[in-house]
Amino acid sequence: MHTSTRVRIILVLSIILIIFNILLYEFDKSVNSTIITIAEAEVKKKTVYIINKSVLNEYNNGFNYDSVVKVEKDSEGNIIMLKANTLEMNKIACEVAVQAQNELEKEGNIDIEIPLVYAFKNNVFSNIGPSVSIKAEPIGSIEAKYSSQFESAGINQTRHKIYININTEVRIILPLSNDTINVNSQIPVAETIIIGKVPSTALDLQIKGAGFKLPANKK
Repeated sequence: MHTSTRVRIILVLSIILIIFNILLYEFDKSVNSTIITIAEAEVKKKTVYIINKSVLNEYNNGFNYDSVVKVEKDSEGNIIMLKANTLEMNKIACEVAVQAQNELEKEGNIDIEIPLVYAFKNNVFSNIGPSVSIKAEPIGSIEAKYSSQFESAGINQTRHKIYININTEVRIILPLSNDTINVNSQIPVAETIIIGKVPSTALDLQIKGAGFKLPANKK
């Protein structure tokens, strides 16, 4: 075989190999990106379910609007102030964070099976072929913070809602890579209708700072 022919063959094979590697890289990147997106959605859904269950269990134990917010009126019955019992709210937020963390740890690693064909955006054959095993574990602190919302509920009536916002981090463990996501959940925990004109100064109820941050358990 002539040297020039050998060089051409090597050159052609090299080009084919380069093209093959590029296609393989793009394919792997596309599939991995799709799997990560699906995994994040599934892990968030399951984590939020566990957190919400913990929150509702805690707030169903005697928590009510009147125990955390006091409506103060003047001698004529006009509303002059809404005062939050932040001490009680912080105590409950602490209990919520502890229970949520305990439930997540009790659950252990979150195992999810994702059919590989989902990576090709083909749901027709979702029950056919291998699945990708996804594991997830809580790694960050759990933060429980309050927020509130005022809205009109009629003439001289104001609806006041109080929410608990839970925030934590979860590590997703994939066969070839890991990913860390932030999981947030907002749950309404108290609501009331305030009768009477509420002055704008009273609407500045400062409960955003109320809450509790529970550090992650060291493993």
